[in-house]
Amino acid sequence: MLYTELLHLWDESVKAVDAKDWQGALAKLEQISEPTSRTLFNAASVHLVLGQLDLALKALDLSIAKDERLAVGFFQRATVMMELGRLEEALSDCIWAQKHMRENTVIDYRQLGLRFKLYSWQVLHNAAAVYSRMGQWERAKEVLLSASQDRGGCRGGNIEMALNNVQREGNLAPLLVPEGVVFRPRKQDVEQLQQRDFLGKAKVISSMIPNDDFGGFEPLRLQKPGFYEPKVDGAQDSRYMRVEVPYIARGPRQLTVPGGAMVFLFGKEDRDGMATVIYDGQRGLVPMSLLEPADIKTSKGLKHNRVPSGIPLPPELKPPARPQSQHSPAVPPQVHFTSDTPPPSYTSATHTSLPASEPPKYKASTASEQHASSMQEAEAGSLVVKVNYIYTVALSVPVDMPYYELKKQIAQKFGQPASQLRLRYKQHGSQVLIPLGGDGEPGRTVQEVAEAGRATLWCQKEDPLVNRTILYQMVALYDYAAQGPEDLEFSKGDTVDILSEVNEEWLEGHCAGNIGIFPSCFAYRENNNIMPSYDV
Repeated sequence: MLYTELLHLWDESVKAVDAKDWQGALAKLEQISEPTSRTLFNAASVHLVLGQLDLALKALDLSIAKDERLAVGFFQRATVMMELGRLEEALSDCIWAQKHMRENTVIDYRQLGLRFKLYSWQVLHNAAAVYSRMGQWERAKEVLLSASQDRGGCRGGNIEMALNNVQREGNLAPLLVPEGVVFRPRKQDVEQLQQRDFLGKAKVISSMIPNDDFGGFEPLRLQKPGFYEPKVDGAQDSRYMRVEVPYIARGPRQLTVPGGAMVFLFGKEDRDGMATVIYDGQRGLVPMSLLEPADIKTSKGLKHNRVPSGIPLPPELKPPARPQSQHSPAVPPQVHFTSDTPPPSYTSATHTSLPASEPPKYKASTASEQHASSMQEAEAGSLVVKVNYIYTVALSVPVDMPYYELKKQIAQKFGQPASQLRLRYKQHGSQVLIPLGGDGEPGRTVQEVAEAGRATLWCQKEDPLVNRTILYQMVALYDYAAQGPEDLEFSKGDTVDILSEVNEEWLEGHCAGNIGIFPSCFAYRENNNIMPSYDV
């Protein structure tokens, strides 16, 4: 059974209980094929009102079987047991109800939908009622005295009246859940049962037909042959006109046009003051004095500068067209760079170059600390090399250590083959990563790239490029996400090795061990000095 069907029948039965329609409430509850403990409790309450004790007891048995810790269920069943004369079982239910209260003085069932609070003194009162029916007056008196010491509220004079009744050896009337108090479904769940129209009804905003209020759908209508106005760009002057008053044709080639209709001005005004217009697929003459310009607004939802082929659009740049695949290898055309001045957005976003005549400024405390540190390292004859890899490490090496020895030590530190590691550094005030000299320059040491007794290197593991020459390097201006398997993906600030120039808009590059093509407008070449070509 669907939960929505259960909620619907449950809500209908509660409404019947509120209207005192007990038979209607039972009819709705009996339609629930998979009842819960709360709906079964409601059925038992309705049977009690109708005086059907056996059916009420059966419903309470099923309710407790589904929820074995329902204290109010045991409390209600104890009352039914007393009415049926099954006193031992009634006393047992009172004990179970007291146990499931877990030493609480009150349980508020409003969170479960039952507007009823079960107090521990009420359970003790029913236990005393059972003892009174058994004739155990002393035991009933002890239970009532225990209930009088309970701190639970809403007792009033019930306990005192019960004590007086027991002292006169009179039977006590059992307490139970009031008539009409049943478990109710959550209001939020019931509200969700109502169907909602999230789309709403179509409404005519603008129509060529006067007093048009059609809001449905209709099939496409065949376009009848005739003259139709040409498409005009929204930025150009509109040639749509509106007819101020109705006009009836009075001669050949004239058109009958209703008032307020929009027409397209096809020709200029002639000597007779008539203008050629197009209306409803027909071309004819209408007096020019009856026409006034009509404002045609461009839809706000019209988006310009759409991105073709899924290529992302960099700021203030037009995306290039994707190069066509070539079946035979051909020499890529050369690109002639006319200017290498970076755009203002890149200069301000990445770094600001200092004038050549102005030395870098440092705080006094920082300068003194760096000076002291460099003096200590100079005395020790070593410097600190910071290597940025997947993680960052710092090494203390001699100042005269050759490049190839430093590369071997770094490779051993990272556990990678030295032949697949590539070391780079940045010159002061530059963002380009320059490769560090290798085995071909044995006389160069790490001291040449150090500043203030420290050197910062970038290490990258790359697969060897067989028979590929690096023409020059470029710095990524923006993040580029690959749009296809042939694209090269990189992040802003990465250095890309240019392997070939596909055309004027696309380049083939190498970055982080991957080779692919990318739009040239996503990277920037910082200087004119093309690095010497070498094979990796």
